[in-house]
Amino acid sequence: MSMPMNSSGERGTAVAQAAMAPLQLNRLLQLCSANLPVGGFSFSQGLEYATEKNWVKDQASAHSWIALNLCQGITYTDLALLKRLYLAIDQQNMAQVIHWNQQLIACRESKELRLADVVMGKALMRLLAGLDDIELVGYQALIELPEISFVCAFALAAYLWDIDLASTLSGYCWTFIDNQVAAATKLIPLGQTQGQNLLFSLSREVAQAVSRADQLVDEDIGASLPGLAMASAWHESQYSRLFRS
Repeated sequence: MSMPMNSSGERGTAVAQAAMAPLQLNRLLQLCSANLPVGGFSFSQGLEYATEKNWVKDQASAHSWIALNLCQGITYTDLALLKRLYLAIDQQNMAQVIHWNQQLIACRESKELRLADVVMGKALMRLLAGLDDIELVGYQALIELPEISFVCAFALAAYLWDIDLASTLSGYCWTFIDNQVAAATKLIPLGQTQGQNLLFSLSREVAQAVSRADQLVDEDIGASLPGLAMASAWHESQYSRLFRS
């Protein structure tokens, strides 16, 4: 049963514009950092095969690949469900959290994409359990899940660290973009300045992606990107690989 989106908790305003407190800003930077030990930079999300086949070969094609995945894939799955997961956690509705977690995992279109999601999710949950001053009482049902999406774990971490929903959604977009640009700089390869230009241009897509995801009703959740799905599946048998499969 879907949770209505007009019932949100105290911190659940989707497009809040208030400035973040310094501590919460630093917590957001920590959650989105490449140093977060969840293994995100072990996966290319299909990009390694796309470069092998010359679908992605330069800065312009890398921008097109990443922007398409963000705006047509991440927006309609990860961001839409991240919002619902955050609000369900805010309401302490663990049944809804488990429901949306299962839907997220079901949205992964290849074994590799599913593996990346659940491996990173479990890693983030282990990290949260090991951090000082983080209270996980009340979240045992999530800790015991055999599979937990990284998006679900990300929502829980953001909530526990008092990061507002709008910043959580934006930060998740940055995590995806940063991962993909880092992979592109190794695979194409791109220079460091080209990589920074990619980050600048791609980050301009975030506001629209978040706004679109915020407006989605439950029935509109879901996306299929056949090129991404095939690239990810074919990557499993690619002869030479830098990234995990």
